[in-house]
Amino acid sequence: ELGWISKVHVNRPAVVRHAERIKKWRTVKGNWQAAWLLKAVTCMDLTTLSGDDTPSNVHRLCFKAKHPIREDLLKALDMHDKGITVGAVCVYPTRVTDAVNALKAAGCNIPVASVAAGFPSGQTPLETKLAEIKLAVEYGAREIDIVISRSLVLTGQWEGLYKEIRQCREACGEAHMKTILATGELGSLANVYKASMIAMMAGSDFIKTSTGKEVENATFPVGVVMMRAIKEFYWQTGNKVGFKPAGGIRTAKDAITWLMLVKEELGVEWLTPELFRLGASSLLEDIEKQIFYHVTGSYALQHDLAMA
Repeated sequence: ELGWISKVHVNRPAVVRHAERIKKWRTVKGNWQAAWLLKAVTCMDLTTLSGDDTPSNVHRLCFKAKHPIREDLLKALDMHDKGITVGAVCVYPTRVTDAVNALKAAGCNIPVASVAAGFPSGQTPLETKLAEIKLAVEYGAREIDIVISRSLVLTGQWEGLYKEIRQCREACGEAHMKTILATGELGSLANVYKASMIAMMAGSDFIKTSTGKEVENATFPVGVVMMRAIKEFYWQTGNKVGFKPAGGIRTAKDAITWLMLVKEELGVEWLTPELFRLGASSLLEDIEKQIFYHVTGSYALQHDLAMA
């Protein structure tokens, strides 16, 4: 429905001012902070996307996905029997089978997500993108993080972008599809809004800010614009689409601020793993350190959180 996006205008100064206010929000303290951090853990896509990934480090990641916070710390918070795990494990397609087998052996049902469709640049032929998606699903991935062709946005080829995402959606089959917009490379906030709308129209289950490989990744101005698009899409269609900020989210405070922003913009119903994810590879370590300090009153030494 091109009419939705033909006259889009984003008031960039107002968005930037709002984002600056977000940065100054006071964080929660004490038990409230611990509760928000545990919520962040359950919405996290625990990720490894390195060229030197091996079966062994994927197995280690999967163990951490099932036991993201030390058992004694959870017992101290009376949360040891609540089934606290991360939202998903995210790997490259070639490591999907390793992750599926490791999680199965651990006896847990955490979904495996796989990046695909020419991640991270998107500069591969469409046929190759679709084949990669189908292989990842065949290997056992239940969630697929595709990346769009930025050139289609930068040249205003909205129908072409829709068709490409639609074909990726069909290739995903029963798997959930998260569409990575790579917002740092789209040129303007108006393009971010338009690309968000097109991705949702094409059947995306989530829209995601970044691959984590761009110079500029998840930022609050971009987050606000994408969430406003999600809100309008929900008003117009009744369909709830998830949101995933990714890249550059490394501290517990960052995680809580993103949770607060989602609550303010979209509401409490979006604060579930089904509608909100945090893409992170090093965030969990800082969250566990903060929970360790909350429980013990002292800072964790390196050997205290060896699996972080």
